[in-house]
Amino acid sequence: MSIYDTLNEKQKEAVFHTEGPLLILAGAGSGKTRVLTHRIAYLIENGINPWNIMAITFTNKAAGEMRERVNNLVEFGAESIWVSTFHSSCVRILRRYIDKIGFDNNFTIYDTDDQKKLIKDICKRLNIDTKYLKEKAVLAEISKAKNEMITPEDYALENAGDFGKKNIISVYKEYQEQMRKNNALDFDDLLVKTVELLRSNPEVLESYQERFKYIMVDEYQDTNTVQFLFIRLLADKYKNICVVGDDDQSIYKFRGANISNILDFEKYFENTKIIKLEQNYRSTKMILDAANAIISNNTARKEKSLWTEKDEGYRVIFRQIDSEYDEAEYVADEISQVVRKGIYSYNQIACLYRTNAQSRVLEERFIREGIPYKVIGGQNFYQRKEIKDLIAYLKTVENGRDEVAIKRIINVPKRGIGDATVDKIDTFAQANGISFYDALKNENAMAVIGRSASKIKPFVDFIQRLKAESEVMKISDIMEHIINETGYVEELKAEGTDEAKGRIENIGEFFSKIVDYEEKNENATLSGFLEEISLIADIDNLETENDYVVLMTIHSAKGLEFNKVFLCGMEDGLFPSYMSIGTDDTSEIEEERRLCYVAVTRAMDSLTITSARRRMVRGQTQYNAVSRFVKEIPRFIMDANVSAEKLSSSEGIIKPSANSNAKPIFKAKAFETRQYEVKKQDKLEYTVGDTVKHIKFGVGQVMDITEGGRDYEVTVDFVSAGTKKMFASFAKLKKM
Repeated sequence: MSIYDTLNEKQKEAVFHTEGPLLILAGAGSGKTRVLTHRIAYLIENGINPWNIMAITFTNKAAGEMRERVNNLVEFGAESIWVSTFHSSCVRILRRYIDKIGFDNNFTIYDTDDQKKLIKDICKRLNIDTKYLKEKAVLAEISKAKNEMITPEDYALENAGDFGKKNIISVYKEYQEQMRKNNALDFDDLLVKTVELLRSNPEVLESYQERFKYIMVDEYQDTNTVQFLFIRLLADKYKNICVVGDDDQSIYKFRGANISNILDFEKYFENTKIIKLEQNYRSTKMILDAANAIISNNTARKEKSLWTEKDEGYRVIFRQIDSEYDEAEYVADEISQVVRKGIYSYNQIACLYRTNAQSRVLEERFIREGIPYKVIGGQNFYQRKEIKDLIAYLKTVENGRDEVAIKRIINVPKRGIGDATVDKIDTFAQANGISFYDALKNENAMAVIGRSASKIKPFVDFIQRLKAESEVMKISDIMEHIINETGYVEELKAEGTDEAKGRIENIGEFFSKIVDYEEKNENATLSGFLEEISLIADIDNLETENDYVVLMTIHSAKGLEFNKVFLCGMEDGLFPSYMSIGTDDTSEIEEERRLCYVAVTRAMDSLTITSARRRMVRGQTQYNAVSRFVKEIPRFIMDANVSAEKLSSSEGIIKPSANSNAKPIFKAKAFETRQYEVKKQDKLEYTVGDTVKHIKFGVGQVMDITEGGRDYEVTVDFVSAGTKKMFASFAKLKKM
């Protein structure tokens, strides 16, 4: 039996097509890695020297797995195949030839901490205040420029009129000069300098073109511009370039991924053969039908449709639930039931969500229900740095003897209190038999540390004031004082990075937790709150078990699969995000839709989608419509208990439950005491999808228009007010 007999017809076609440019559009779960490894085996079997084969992927883990699978297929010569990541490939090339572009071959590779230190030194030298221009923000902008092969000189020309980038222009120029002086490269430079080397040295380029006559690239949809240029240079002579990817799974735009690399591949490489792998080996027909229906609404994509020989399977379950707490309770109950009945084990189940902050409520519920879990691609909520920092502030206010908490936040945010000063205070406290905090208040201790005492006094005064106010203030008020007066969130905003935005979201979620605790406890105390969250955070014993439910963001889930998937928080404003809804750039909403497609296709047997009518965000209750992505799934695929009318109307979307704390206005009946004369218009000036403006509710998007006998009934999703349903005659909506 041949090793190729296990392949389907399209997979065989991709494996046996060896000459010229080849674009393999590999849908989710279609066996792309099997195709790549079998293609390498086929090349060697047909006389191609393993030395002339290059296979590139994105992670060391993926490269290791590919090499292992190739070794199992190829009996001789597998060790000569160049299987590596983009960065590893470039390092190998640069170690040999970087002296040709002015660096020594023993160059140093800077990590993020090295970069930040260098940026900080440069800013100090240029008299740039890093309180307002954060090192992370500068590095993010420099990385973005390098991904597009934009030099400091080009960056200066492109942004000459942008006053806000004046300092970044100066820092970028100085940064690159200093890197050269230090004979150092950062991770972006590894690619940039390799492209620079190959472009400026024809003999080096030709030597690698002769070496790599057959090139394969995995996860091609995730490549950025400089990675594309690197591959194009190497493949330019023999054109035997095979790329494997799925434009529908391109979800890393925020990291610099350029989807046009895969969408326009045949424009860059003439006579490209395109093969679509559409047979899915992972999911049931119902799940695939849901995924196909969602992604078909994107316009910037290669046409394809996943299919399977597996059974139809269960319908997609959708549940719209009152709040995020009810959502977590429902998910936990469902997990407990399927595990108890022996349908699934814990490790066959995953809970996916759009933002890290959503894990908090799920984690709390799982702990109460005794469900073992593990957060992948992120720390447990209460172990995240920003949350631990804020908890340390609360612990210091509550109990000044907690030296670990005090030492954690004495210089957070930075106050100029260094480790040497902390060590002196610690020594004084131990010598005099007093607590660390008491030493901070001790005049003799302050005399010992000298000038640093002036930096400590404001910190002590702040804590003392919070201690006094905690006797009469709510916990949420104390937290608000801490956030505002320390400038913690403002400092994160100044970073301007995706990581910083995520941290701000987590702080908002923590504030929601405090407000929720106060609402549920009539005599809420700071000590009681700290006790509750300390018990919730203590989950180390669960992580030792092999059998656990996985919690992760959808970005972290790419490439994985689970028997049972819960997709939580499917609400407009959360997923898709307000940022993508509120922009005219259609690429933003299409990126979000691709992310949803990735989430749906992680499920093998069963998919449950949940949505909350109301969700607390940054301490404020918001009422959200069901995600537009849910509404794109055909109703016959959905669970029978969910009607089309309920999904498409405002019923159950903005109306709170009877026992909620909503204001009375939400409970009043519409048009209860007044009569209106309706005059139906012949034709509306707007249609579904248009952006309109309402005199009270502001800007929104028309989601649905139903023509009734007396008037048109218009459903609008307003950015600020949520989803509203109204008669056109009364709404007086203006198309924007």
